[in-house]
Amino acid sequence: MRLAPLCVLALAACQAGIHQPEAADLDAAIAANPVHAGHDHHATATVFTAAKRLLEGNTYYVSMRASNADISAQRTAALATGQNPFAAILTCADSRMPPELLFNQGFGDLFVLRVAGNVANDHVLGSLEYAVEHLGVRYILVMGHERCGAVDAAMSGAELPGHIASLGAAIAPAVREARSRQGATLQDCVEANARLVADSLRKSGPILAAEVEHGGLVVEAAVCDLDSSQVIWLR
Repeated sequence: MRLAPLCVLALAACQAGIHQPEAADLDAAIAANPVHAGHDHHATATVFTAAKRLLEGNTYYVSMRASNADISAQRTAALATGQNPFAAILTCADSRMPPELLFNQGFGDLFVLRVAGNVANDHVLGSLEYAVEHLGVRYILVMGHERCGAVDAAMSGAELPGHIASLGAAIAPAVREARSRQGATLQDCVEANARLVADSLRKSGPILAAEVEHGGLVVEAAVCDLDSSQVIWLR
């Protein structure tokens, strides 16, 4: 059985197309989510705990404009022989988008993949499969961002040079999907791209799709507001 996404379980009232859960909503979702036959309740709790940590970390960073995450020498030494990240983040390579800072997390907390346009190729999929299969990650967040240059380039329709063209080709389906609705903006395409990439991860066999189907993995999409650094979860 698939875990219901946070935007369904955690918050009933949300603005059109946008979901911003509160920590209390996530606590309620953990408590309310039933255990089904063959369903891993521990995985369910792990998923919501991960989402809550990300939400609370971003809330702290946005309000304080600083991080109190553990980057101490002691933490580094403790991680020398292994890692146990609680979530994986696939996000853009944009220098204004450091996930550890945005989510107020320290060394070893997040398994991070960064590529322009937060697209997913075989190398990205293999890395995420490793995180899920070998590191026990149960929550993946695909995070785009406001005014993404890669998405903007894909929207332009111009011939892109070198390997940049591969990024444009990967983002093009999201641009077409967004433009199927009249008046699509760059932000609409950014959000469509994050959603489509997240959906592709959920369907990616053999490892990720199986984990999603059996309730052991949740993949969600979000966008970051560059002006405020707030991360907004998407439906």
